Amino acid sequence: MSQPTRVRFAPSPTGALHIGGVRTALYNYLLAKKLGGTMLLRIEDTDQTRFVEGAENYIIEALNWLGITIDEGIGVGGPHAPYRQSERKDIYKKYAQQLIDEDKAYYAFDTSEELDAMRQAFEAQGSAFQYSAATRTRLKNSLTLSAEETKAKIEAGEPYVIRLKVPAKEEIRLKDLIRDWVHVHSSTIDDKVLMKSDGMPTYHLANVVDDHLMEITHVIRGEEWLPSAPLHVLLYRALGWESTMPQFAHLPLLLKPEGNGKLSKRDADLGGFPVFPLEWKNPDGSTAKGFREEGYLKEAVTNFLAFLGWNPGTEQEMFSMQELVDAFTLERINKAGAKFDINKAKWFNQQYLKLRSDEELAREYLSDIDVEKAVKIVHLFKERVTFPQEIASEAKALLQAPSSYDEAVVASKWNDDAKRGIAAFKEALVGLDNFVADEIKHTLSAELEKLSIKMGKVMQMLRVTITGLGAGPDLMLSMEIMGKEEVIARLEKALTTL
Repeated sequence: MSQPTRVRFAPSPTGALHIGGVRTALYNYLLAKKLGGTMLLRIEDTDQTRFVEGAENYIIEALNWLGITIDEGIGVGGPHAPYRQSERKDIYKKYAQQLIDEDKAYYAFDTSEELDAMRQAFEAQGSAFQYSAATRTRLKNSLTLSAEETKAKIEAGEPYVIRLKVPAKEEIRLKDLIRDWVHVHSSTIDDKVLMKSDGMPTYHLANVVDDHLMEITHVIRGEEWLPSAPLHVLLYRALGWESTMPQFAHLPLLLKPEGNGKLSKRDADLGGFPVFPLEWKNPDGSTAKGFREEGYLKEAVTNFLAFLGWNPGTEQEMFSMQELVDAFTLERINKAGAKFDINKAKWFNQQYLKLRSDEELAREYLSDIDVEKAVKIVHLFKERVTFPQEIASEAKALLQAPSSYDEAVVASKWNDDAKRGIAAFKEALVGLDNFVADEIKHTLSAELEKLSIKMGKVMQMLRVTITGLGAGPDLMLSMEIMGKEEVIARLEKALTTL
């Protein structure tokens, strides 16, 4: 019987969660649910210098908002606790010591100054320095020092790191579920630090140990980690875990909208769009935009992200979360980077906004006005806007009498026909009892016909007298929503003012 599928999302709490990280979490979640498995959240906070207060809660809130539910780990608990790497130091020390004892790792006492000097010496000879099988015997470590010297240095409190003893001549083969076979020779890999001088593990040791102990079956992460994957394979071998090593899938990069290079926060700032799921307050007091606060619906964001590097192989574009789960396979993830097309995200938002009920949007975005009127306003504007908060903004013309009038329209359309037609229309409205769109339109047509004025000569100017604007939604429905007294009052004011 095969092992149950277990995936993990393991972000670092270093600030706002980039949308690329959210996509990684989404793909992990979709695979877990597709295969009836478990989604685990682990916090990789081994680099304490980059820790940012509030980042962990931000990550949890972002995942919750998007409906990426966590089965085990941070905020949920589980059999492999603790799930913060900073709380697992003793576990990593144990395995680092195992590697030392088995001559698969070693203590290194080189100072940063000594390593810089070695680097400069290599550069002077036209080559790059790498701490590896070719150079380790010329450096200050437990391979060149006697056991007594090594022990003395440790007992004296001299700073040291623990490095992996990478084999000099070994072929590393890795089957990536997206990129197929990856071949690397060990001579190209340096003796990476596994434990830092502050006693914290590096990402490489911590994530290999955790993925093994937490029984992770699939490691789905960004393409930037692909160069580290052969090193991780070596670590699995060194620890005796190669037979239970998880399968790897390295996701394509998210590219700038133009497609030339990796998407960054600066690109978002320049383009005026968000790259974070939620708004984030920076330490300097500035605010980074979030998809949620900008008015994107969670369904639109998950759909947009799912298509950044994956396609279902059909013409269908809009998926519920369950439909994404049903359709998702790693085989349909592209190798090439995916352009971050914010206009596609807006399109998804428009589509999902249309699917929301008028009553629901009225409750959420127009809660301060009469319910019946709010529902009519939503219905009027819902298909004209991209973001739900725009409904309230657009509705201002219906809820507040204009204080000014579109000058360009007034200059070209405010003529004798417009004055006579609008004045007659206003007088006729006084006697109109059933103030609904069809009756309003019939009344306008009848009055203009009496005066032999064509509808086209009056309509835009009529809109300006009522809303102050030269364009907008259906004018007859707009008047119905305003009510008879309000429309008459606005017409009287406009006729007097203009």
